[in-house]
Parts: sequence; structure tokens; C-alpha cells
Amino acid sequence: MGFFEGLIKYLDLNDIQIINVGSTSKYGDRLKAIRNSPNFKKNVISIGIVRDADTNSDAAFQSISGYLRSAKLPVPETPLKPSKSTPQVTVMILPKEGEPGMLEDLCLSSILSDSAFPCMEAYFQCLQEKGLSLPNKISKAKVQVFLASRQKVGLSLGVAAKAKLWQFDDNAFDQVKTFLQMIKIPEHQLDATDRA
Repeated sequence: MGFFEGLIKYLDLNDIQIINVGSTSKYGDRLKAIRNSPNFKKNVISIGIVRDADTNSDAAFQSISGYLRSAKLPVPETPLKPSKSTPQVTVMILPKEGEPGMLEDLCLSSILSDSAFPCMEAYFQCLQEKGLSLPNKISKAKVQVFLASRQKVGLSLGVAAKAKLWQFDDNAFDQVKTFLQMIKIPEHQLDATDRA
């Protein structure tokens, strides 16, 4: 959640409310609660849903589609293609469409040229050479090691985003920035503006 708060602030986007759903298993109940909230029809013009691909981006998108159907919300045809409805619904699977992984992988791809990157990689290589087990979620561990290279240590990925430690101008974040612009100004409103 903190990552998106930091990026939204960086992009100076207003009127985007972030709701932390928690684990994937809670998506269904949370979407139904949002859909049934008293001012939903009056106030909500666009919904953006973000989920990690984990091991399979297609399965992640199908999972979100099922939760949307169950909540009686519009289902987009593919990730990053807004539904043609009101409210408009757009889904983004991280780190990138068609790739396995998670938000941490996206952030790691933005620091490839950072001088701390080779040191971080060397740390995990050293663990392997010593016969030590690597963490189950290696990308999360790499983010922690990278952030430990900054002047202020002990920050989470989200707090680091708010502290501007991720280089949001890096091309790695282009897809996320496009997604946020899509949910800020729904496609059907852009079309109407173009015709005016």
C-alpha cells in the first residue's frame, strides 16, 4: 500500500483512494463490501485492482476475474485493458503482464544500475557458496538487503517508496504509471474529451 501511496504522490495524482485488501483470499469479500457501500454508485467511476502474479500471471488474472464476477462488478478482457463500463475496472498483474513475480521484482528491476545492486547480488551468491538456504521469497529478501544499503536502514518497501528511495522515473515503473493514469481518468471520459 505504501508503495502506491508514494508513487501516487510522486505523480501528483489526486482523488485515488487506496484500499488494502490483504491476502488474495480476501479479495472476494472486500470487493463485495466495496460494491455494496452506500455511496458506491454516486462516487466510484473507476476501480483499479493490483495483484502479484506469483508463479502464474494468467492464473492471477483469472482469480481476480472470478472475484469481480462474484461481486457483480465488470470484468475486463485482459490486464491493463479497462472494462467498457461504469465503473470502469482495470486490473494490473505485477511485476509485468505475462511474467511471474511480485511487486518486489518490479522494484528490483528499477535498481539494476544502482551501485549497491552488485553488492546485494554478491551477498546471496555468498550464501549459496556457503551452502546456506536462501529465503523462500528471494525477491522480498533482496529488497530488504538493498534497502539496508541506504543511509536510513530498517525501511519496508512501502516506507522506502514514501521516502523516495525508489527511482520512480526509471522505465521499470512505466506500466504502473500508465495503470494509475488509466484509473485516474477512465477511458470513456478520455474518449468524450477527444470528441469535444
